[in-house]
Amino acid sequence: MLNQTPFWKYILVIFVVALTALYAAPNLYGEDHAIQISASKDAPVEQELADLVESALVAENIEIKRIELERGQLLVRLNDSDAQLLAQDIIDRKLNDDYVVAMNLAPDTPDWLRAFNAEPMKLGLDLRGGVHFLMEVDMNSATTKAYEDVVGDFRLRLREEDIRYRSAKQNPDSVDVVFRDSATLEKAQFFLRNQFGNLQINERDGLTLRATFSEARLAEIRDAAVKQNITIIRSRINQLGVAEPLVQKQGADRIVVQLPGIQDTAKAKEILNATATLEFRMVDGQNDVRDAQRGRAPAGSEIIMHKDGYPQLLKKQVMLTGSHIIDANSGVDEYGVPNVSIDLDSKGGAKWSRATKDNVGKPMATVFIEYKSTGERGPDGKLIFEKKEEIISIATIRGQLGASFQITGLDSPQEARQLSLLLRAGALIAPIQIVEERTVGPSLGKENIELGMTAIIWGLAAVLVFMLIYYRAFGVVANIALVLNLVMIVGIMSMIPGATLTLPGMAGIVLTVGMAVDANVLIFERIREEIREGRSPQQSIHFGYDSAFSTILDANITTFLAGMILFAVGTGPIKGFSITLMIGIATSMFTAIIVTRVLVNSIWGGRRVTKLAI
Repeated sequence: MLNQTPFWKYILVIFVVALTALYAAPNLYGEDHAIQISASKDAPVEQELADLVESALVAENIEIKRIELERGQLLVRLNDSDAQLLAQDIIDRKLNDDYVVAMNLAPDTPDWLRAFNAEPMKLGLDLRGGVHFLMEVDMNSATTKAYEDVVGDFRLRLREEDIRYRSAKQNPDSVDVVFRDSATLEKAQFFLRNQFGNLQINERDGLTLRATFSEARLAEIRDAAVKQNITIIRSRINQLGVAEPLVQKQGADRIVVQLPGIQDTAKAKEILNATATLEFRMVDGQNDVRDAQRGRAPAGSEIIMHKDGYPQLLKKQVMLTGSHIIDANSGVDEYGVPNVSIDLDSKGGAKWSRATKDNVGKPMATVFIEYKSTGERGPDGKLIFEKKEEIISIATIRGQLGASFQITGLDSPQEARQLSLLLRAGALIAPIQIVEERTVGPSLGKENIELGMTAIIWGLAAVLVFMLIYYRAFGVVANIALVLNLVMIVGIMSMIPGATLTLPGMAGIVLTVGMAVDANVLIFERIREEIREGRSPQQSIHFGYDSAFSTILDANITTFLAGMILFAVGTGPIKGFSITLMIGIATSMFTAIIVTRVLVNSIWGGRRVTKLAI
């Protein structure tokens, strides 16, 4: 008999609707005003901290909704923004600078939904409020750092090949290596050209070889600096608990950072401006640091202060930078001594093995380097940064090291944990500076959400009323499909990692609500035509769905392709609109073709029908 639905289609519809409804549900619970507390330096986030914060707030009569300790962070949920402001001030005074304390908006998702990893939709800056930063990368530092690495590589490789040289020094835009005679220079030139194909190595006057990067290689270095900084910025933003930050490249040397939901711009700037890197250097044990302090420092060494306040003499040559570290984890050895296990990439492993081969048993220092903006610009218009260096640990090299090794000599497990966090965060290839800052208040975002929801509700209501009046019983089926379509859009948007709802995205949903009914109109009108041509109700339903399918498919595919093009070539708001449009097209086809067919077959299929209410 016509219009019988296979059992698997019932299962499919129930499964898809239930799944999307489950992941759409967290959007009903809203957000809490919260204070987020993260570790800073040597201060752990543990239950004792939660108890301390709770007692401090209770003493000041601040009502706490609840306190959560998870993923190494403490989240204090409060009832309103006034309590949030007071709580931040109290916690800041209580904890001083030992922790990063930031105001935030935290989803109030119930535990039973969290068990399914269900979270509300990520809202963009225009809906949720937050901060927008435009950051500029110091490209001069990026190229300078690349030439520093070249100097170190030249010294190592020439030493390994037993090619003697007078000096190897770095210039602003080149590296010069001076030799004793022309025969050695020719041998070195042939060797270095074979080993360093990305460098242009040419002979200069005075038995000198000059190495420079090609323009193509310099462009790669600058592009890599921006990309690596983007990766590290994302890692640092995790400290702020931002659910879906936007971090993307703009132009040749700038990065756009948008942090929806962040209310404490000072803390956001503090974390983003923490421009730092790591270097491993050998300790100069052959010379006295006191002589160096008197102005008699050896040519290849310099004084750097230890974090504990005493001076230490280190070799200037950098053995390895943090840019080669891919993983770092703290732990203890068989004697209970804290250490940090480090994994390097292939290039870093090979370089590290060569660098440590001749230094077994000697002390090595891990140097933490931070760049701070002076607020001034040079003649070229670029930002000027002040470099600050500090030794964070000194350890002894126990053997020739490869791609995996351990740092020992640490004072405590907490120091090991902090060092592993710094290493995992990676090294910024070049310092960055915030050059533009904008704040979007949550009240504006709330107004946008309310206006957008009003448009969606009124648009949906108008369509529902029209379908109910014009198509009667079949209109009820279409209306059920439209409501399910909206639930599915919200559920899928909540499920997709990286999908963010913006104001243009809400416009896409409004448009989708209007478009979603088109397929039902085509089907229902075709059913009417079949009835007018004298077919039975069952035949009319069957041929109505089958005949309208190709038209519906063609129309939706062309619109979907337009959405894909908008997503590919558009930016920001255009992408937000295209994402919701494409999701809406997919869900509307599912609900209009499959869901309504299942409902129609369940009501009218498989039985004798003399007249259809359509």
